[in-house]
Amino acid sequence: MKKIIVAIDGYSSCGKSTIAKALAKYAGYTYVDTGAMYRAIALFTLRNGLTDDAAIIAALPQIEVGFVLVDGAQHVTLNGEDVEGFIRTLEVGNAASRISQIKEVRAFLVAQQQKMGEAKGIVMDGRDIGTVVFPKAELKLFLTASPEVRAQRRYDELVEKGEKPDFEAVLADVNDRDYRDTHRAESPLRQAEDAIVVDNSSMTREEQMNVIYGLFDKAVNH
Repeated sequence: MKKIIVAIDGYSSCGKSTIAKALAKYAGYTYVDTGAMYRAIALFTLRNGLTDDAAIIAALPQIEVGFVLVDGAQHVTLNGEDVEGFIRTLEVGNAASRISQIKEVRAFLVAQQQKMGEAKGIVMDGRDIGTVVFPKAELKLFLTASPEVRAQRRYDELVEKGEKPDFEAVLADVNDRDYRDTHRAESPLRQAEDAIVVDNSSMTREEQMNVIYGLFDKAVNH
């Protein structure tokens, strides 16, 4: 069976990472969480008090982002340190959304992502995978859901972690990130012309995975 590249793009809190991980497991492919790569750089900037673009760009040669498997789960590393437990906060997410607008940061990570996909057999999710990183990917998916549904998912995640979020604040954050992601000058979030849209607002996880497994099977057997 031929190996392909699967590019998954879409809005925040659409379940891109969960879906990409499940599909990679189903296909026996490598999964790459590009959002985690941006979050790792964002964590570096927060830890080092880097706020202006020039300082962040100058620091890029000091930053090494990688992945390790921990108990079968993929964790992101920052200069050799497992930072999976530090990168999933709202603060880091917002910082990642800001630094992803810097052209040099995107170029730095896109080059790494493209290298990871040279052998194919990869599932990658993010904001510009099907449009910039792998414009020739054999299967492109674009995930969407209503802002309210996505905010509820994010709210539930934060509650599970023991936090006490305000739903309206979470919804405002979702809308803010949508605006930043779709209006940034560098590689804005947009649907690739040949991407298949999957709106999972009212789907169960099982329903959406059955749809996506079917699309994958069709792509590899095409």
